[in-house]
Amino acid sequence: MTKNIQTTCPYCGVGCGINAKVDDANRQIKISGDKFHPANFGRLCSKGSALGETIELKGRLLHPKVYGRETSWTEALDLVADSFKSVIEKYGADAVAFYGSGQLLTEDYYVANKLMKGFIGSANMDTNSRLCMSSSVAGHKRAFGADVVPNCYEDFEHAELILLIGSNAAWCHPVSFQRIQAAKEKNPNLKIVVIDPRKTASCDIADLHLSLTSGTDAILFNGLFQFLHEQNKLDLDFIENHTEGFEAVLECLKLENYSIENVARRCHLEIQDVKQFFNWFANTEKSLSLYSQGINQSSSGTDKVNTILNCHLATGRIGKIGCGAFSLTGQPNAMGGREVGGLAHQLAAHMDFSNPDEIDLVSRFWNAPNIAHKSGLPAIDLFDAIYDGKIKAVWIMGTNPVVSLPNADKVKEALKRCEFVVVSDCISKTDTTAFAHVLLPAQGWSEKDGTVTNSERRISRQRALLSPAGNAKPDWWILTQVARRLGFEQAFHYQSPVEIFREHAALSDFENNGERAFNISALAEISQHDYDNFQPTQWGITKATPNGIARFFADGKFVTKSGKAQLIPIIARLPVNVPDENYPLILNTGRIRDQWHTMTRTAIAAKLNQHKPEPFVEIHLKDAQRFELKTNQLAKIESCFGSMLARVQITDAQREGEIFVPMHWTQQQSTNGRMGALVNPIVDPISKQPESKHTPVKISAYQTAWQGFVLSRCELAIPKTEYWVKNKDDGFYRYELAGNQSLEKLANFARSCLCENENMASQWQEDADLTQGNYRAARFIDGCLESVFFITAENELPSRNWLMSLFAKNELTNAERLAVLTGIPPVSGEDVGAIVCACFNVGEKTIKERGLKTYQEVGVCLKAGTNCGSCLPEIKALLIS
Repeated sequence: MTKNIQTTCPYCGVGCGINAKVDDANRQIKISGDKFHPANFGRLCSKGSALGETIELKGRLLHPKVYGRETSWTEALDLVADSFKSVIEKYGADAVAFYGSGQLLTEDYYVANKLMKGFIGSANMDTNSRLCMSSSVAGHKRAFGADVVPNCYEDFEHAELILLIGSNAAWCHPVSFQRIQAAKEKNPNLKIVVIDPRKTASCDIADLHLSLTSGTDAILFNGLFQFLHEQNKLDLDFIENHTEGFEAVLECLKLENYSIENVARRCHLEIQDVKQFFNWFANTEKSLSLYSQGINQSSSGTDKVNTILNCHLATGRIGKIGCGAFSLTGQPNAMGGREVGGLAHQLAAHMDFSNPDEIDLVSRFWNAPNIAHKSGLPAIDLFDAIYDGKIKAVWIMGTNPVVSLPNADKVKEALKRCEFVVVSDCISKTDTTAFAHVLLPAQGWSEKDGTVTNSERRISRQRALLSPAGNAKPDWWILTQVARRLGFEQAFHYQSPVEIFREHAALSDFENNGERAFNISALAEISQHDYDNFQPTQWGITKATPNGIARFFADGKFVTKSGKAQLIPIIARLPVNVPDENYPLILNTGRIRDQWHTMTRTAIAAKLNQHKPEPFVEIHLKDAQRFELKTNQLAKIESCFGSMLARVQITDAQREGEIFVPMHWTQQQSTNGRMGALVNPIVDPISKQPESKHTPVKISAYQTAWQGFVLSRCELAIPKTEYWVKNKDDGFYRYELAGNQSLEKLANFARSCLCENENMASQWQEDADLTQGNYRAARFIDGCLESVFFITAENELPSRNWLMSLFAKNELTNAERLAVLTGIPPVSGEDVGAIVCACFNVGEKTIKERGLKTYQEVGVCLKAGTNCGSCLPEIKALLIS
């Protein structure tokens, strides 16, 4: 029997609604977009569409483990509580820490924050949101008095100028990007400006691309402010009545030359392009600035945010229909985590440790006399303290810091040194769970029940679809059980998520006379029935605004002490670490289209592994020539913090002097593909967010004795060579291999890798030229291709695409079988080429060979580009080439 359940996507901050057709008995889910959810109106990206393929039990953490041994919840929870209690008694509360995630639900976050800050008495709780959103939080707080995103997605349809600043929304927020694209198609007057060093897929709809030098955003927006002032385009009435700091900003701008010519020179842009951008902004009332990690992940990220906000505040373009500044959140519940106080400097309900009155308020509400009185350690400092032995026990929840944090090798060493490491996760083997003394099985998406808040402040329900896997429990339950064992039972009496949510809502209203913008008091007594049936709503949600607030600040009333917004004078600062003769290139990092964070969920879905199957580095042609690199060659990238290996992709989309590497690969999928090992740990002095977009590096060709690949229906225990990448594909596994050691006995190595079972009737085809170090083999069982092994010391390897397609067949034709070891399809065979559209598995050769002329024709004929639309820029590029 199936049932239909509405829930929310667990990936980016767009917060798309999902319709799930659930067969709990067979643990199957059919996914479609919720046509009535205001975030997506039925549209899903490739990742969201594939969620039904990620719920398998293989690889799940199903039972508690203590020192590698499966055990009961009672033993595991007793050990966690006793160990934390022992450390606290011996070293004090600041010797323990929690590290959370934007994947946690608001209810989970609330309990974790309350336990650590309110009752353990330390503020050493931080979250991976520190890595993506804390500069935006700090910028909002400085300008508005509170962490408030003023606008809503509906403004995409009303704007006449949209800036995408440090945001590749086409890949990172694809549903929002498609909404912007649709708005542009309906309104030819809508101008799109992309401000990004890279020419990303988002430039497909851009009227202007400003490919500025890494780290110069504040120079550009200070220049814009100066231009608006000189052209008399500022809203002087709004400035006079609703802002403070205007004269200080003007005085600050006098310290440097912000003429158009000088801005263009310092940003390495064309003068005409800067002038065009400035004029468009100056003369377009409905201007909407969308910014993301390219702004936030900087040693001056907070200042960059405020230079953008300054321009909107000084023109009165804030919180109005079609105009404002809009932070695109990276994670599904980074916003909810900020609401409950998930960052180490925050307390709860948008209150923080900088205000003693707020500490007292929360202490009284929680009845927590032992509440922390000062900020805790932010992420980088927190793991440094673990490394130094100051923090003796840490509990990591739903995140993978050994991969995602900068200077990741130091993080790995820190956890090795730590006396007691607890990890609660839904996945058994990650780079981080490898260091856990206690593993606690948490429920994953499809089992969890609670709320999340998206980028536009919209609270949505994430509902349980399936029965919990094994002994997995909700994070809030796990935390509550530990809290009780620590002696705090009266404050942690929760039996269900709705009880936690009611308390969270009540705290938002406690002694709140309008000085705190975050207020969801209308939900403080929500019934179980209404919670179960809660519909997506933007906060604040009060008796006066029961249906939420779409936009804040249009009335000019802010939540600062004066009630006025603050214009912040900014002296533009360049990145701390600069290239030199030893590390001459700048490393930029980010997401790719079909993967999410550290791939613990997305890598389970075969279709999501096809578009970009290996770690890669994008580099400009001139830099490739300078460092003697060729397309598809392996390269070693090094910083003073660590190194990685990646496949070279030469492209004019990359600025000369800068390279790009994606963030996703881990030790579970690759031996040397962890980007975090390279990244410098420099942080913004205000937000404490790392400068992940700017690390000096060097690059060189990685010389190997041999390279090869294996395709196999079964997952194999292939020895991890210097370069080893594993992908799950549709009906088979793919391994890319390379090594420095010579392989003298290739046939034996192949047979050992392919795990031949002598009890099965298998047939082998082999082609070897051992003098040249070339060997190819195919293994068949009952006429069906079971596996292939290709290795070479000098020659090019064939494309994998046709060979991969053979695994969909129960039996090969004679022509196909004869052609297997060539890797080249017979005349009748079909090689679809590299996958372009993950939603419908359409390859580039299929698109080219059909003779189609427009992306609309491709959509009609092949369906490619008709679901999430993320592949449309690539389809258009193919049709031009």
